Amino acid sequence: MSGMRHTIRVTPGEAGERLDRVLSLHVDSHSRTALNRLIREGQVTVDGETVVKPGITVAEQAVIEVVLPEPALPETAEPADIPLDILYEDDDLMVINKPKGMVVHPAAGHKNDTLVNAVLFHAGDSLSGIGGVLRPGIVHRIDKDTTGALLVCKNDTAHLSLSAQLKAHSIERVYTAIVHGLVGADDGTVEKPIARSTRDRKKMAVAPPGKGKHAVTHYHVEERFEKDRLTLVTCRLETGRTHQIRVHMASAGHPLLGDSVYAPKRKSRFAGLEGQCLHAGVLGFTHPRTGERIRVEAPLPEYFVRLLRSMQ
Repeated sequence: MSGMRHTIRVTPGEAGERLDRVLSLHVDSHSRTALNRLIREGQVTVDGETVVKPGITVAEQAVIEVVLPEPALPETAEPADIPLDILYEDDDLMVINKPKGMVVHPAAGHKNDTLVNAVLFHAGDSLSGIGGVLRPGIVHRIDKDTTGALLVCKNDTAHLSLSAQLKAHSIERVYTAIVHGLVGADDGTVEKPIARSTRDRKKMAVAPPGKGKHAVTHYHVEERFEKDRLTLVTCRLETGRTHQIRVHMASAGHPLLGDSVYAPKRKSRFAGLEGQCLHAGVLGFTHPRTGERIRVEAPLPEYFVRLLRSMQ
């Protein structure tokens, strides 16, 4: 198998851990399932000897080598006739209401079914090129299972302006979420740095003081549901880190309903829910051409409305 060779030396804290777990701590380009497969295919050695069992334990200072295949990414994004819910559009930009389960841009495993593919079909060549061939027009992203308002730029001028607004934290972003537990105070702020988890490279985590990226989330309680021990909150982002609301609310003891990554052991009568209950409901920004303040609201998706009705 051709690819890149990755070498790892087992640290004292990793000694005695499973081989596949240690690999997953150091390799964030491939899932643990994919790493398991590479082990079974004989693409991993420990101290020079090929191993094929993901569950073997590794000793301190052991040298692990794995041959990582190049990710199967498309070379370019192609248009696809996928319906779009457009909340706002003019000659410079669009605000799209992204549905649950849709990935924003092409990646391994998602070649032609992303929001970018749909936008290319709708707008053709009228998209900014700053994001590259796989992310034309994309200024910011929201997670696959998060719904709601997403900005797309049609030219580089708009893209640069809105990117600068994001960096300056002047874009208004308000999310609606259902979280586990009954949140005590009506209003609160979580101000904790966020970094990639040292235990699982596919997750984010609250970082120790002085490390990670500064992150601030303000939340407000909209309604408490005593019977189900759940709370409806709105979260206003002051910063926009990866998985910020999910990580911050989990760190406050109130992980999001349906979040299999940050609340995997939480039980409720909604256990079959796929993905976190999180919706980007408000997006406010200064128009890059006119200077006008634009505020776009995305209605709650039907699944979210049904959940609220069932709790009320």
